[in-house]
Amino acid sequence: MQYTNLGSTGLRVSRLCLGCMTYGTPTWREWVLDDAASRPFFHRALDAGINFFDTADMYSLGVSEEVTGRALAGVKRDQVVIATKLFNPMSDDPNDRGLSRKHIMHSIDASLKRLGTDYVDLYQIHRFDPNTPIEETLDALDAVVRAGKALYLGASSMWAWQFSRMLATSDRRGLSRFVTMQNHYNLVYREEEREMMPLCRAEGIGLLPWSPLARGFLAGNRRKEDYGDTSRARTDALAQQYYYQPSDFAVVEAVSRIAARRGVSNAQVALAWVLAQPGVTAPIIGASKLPQLDEAIAALELRLSDEEITELSSPYLPHPVLGHQ
Repeated sequence: MQYTNLGSTGLRVSRLCLGCMTYGTPTWREWVLDDAASRPFFHRALDAGINFFDTADMYSLGVSEEVTGRALAGVKRDQVVIATKLFNPMSDDPNDRGLSRKHIMHSIDASLKRLGTDYVDLYQIHRFDPNTPIEETLDALDAVVRAGKALYLGASSMWAWQFSRMLATSDRRGLSRFVTMQNHYNLVYREEEREMMPLCRAEGIGLLPWSPLARGFLAGNRRKEDYGDTSRARTDALAQQYYYQPSDFAVVEAVSRIAARRGVSNAQVALAWVLAQPGVTAPIIGASKLPQLDEAIAALELRLSDEEITELSSPYLPHPVLGHQ
């Protein structure tokens, strides 16, 4: 396993982060694995040296955090890096959502209880909250860090100008600063290259791309007419909205060509491309089958040539920007 610093911090994390949205309860999404079916993925990740695990309170409405906490309970706490997120509604209560001080203080305690730990290593805002003053959100997050309930703060998909305002406000007020950005980035969605990624590199913010395989699209088994054979592909409204244009299939064809020449899978090539991008700390990988996890781990050893990176990048055409609200 390869390790790197989490952004500009001193924390060392594996170059792959296991995303835990797939682990929880199938009553939330039909493709989600339950506790027993999830356990082998954590074991395999730990055996491979992965020490970085990402979940969120809204995944399976809390059950993902419970499953993640139980799966990691047998590991010394200082040997794993646990990340979770808040923002999305957890119930019909109007205060059980967003980034108000009330919701942040309630959410961190609820997440810690579900995870079975005294602190999380990385506490992330899942989205930007336009209904709460930035100062209120940042003051509350700083209080969470000062209380020892989180070691570092991270953010996720938003506009670059919003993130820039939050960074500037935390600096001006002497508050705990975001150290990571978890954003949507892969070979068929590269709009983050325009502003967010240059901003993060300039500010020393570690990039944790989510959906580095475009929710499975880059595996090469999707079809325009019916989206593919898996239940997730057929029910994935986000993928159906943002992928599936002709240029996306051209990118997949390039991935397939290189994979065939190298004797590896499409997933390895697509992930190797993300890992090679400047500023990327650790892509968030998802796996519902153990071979998918093995392929992701194998991608760490794949070094693409400059010519191959150009071949993969050249078919891309701009996309509508992913909605951040």
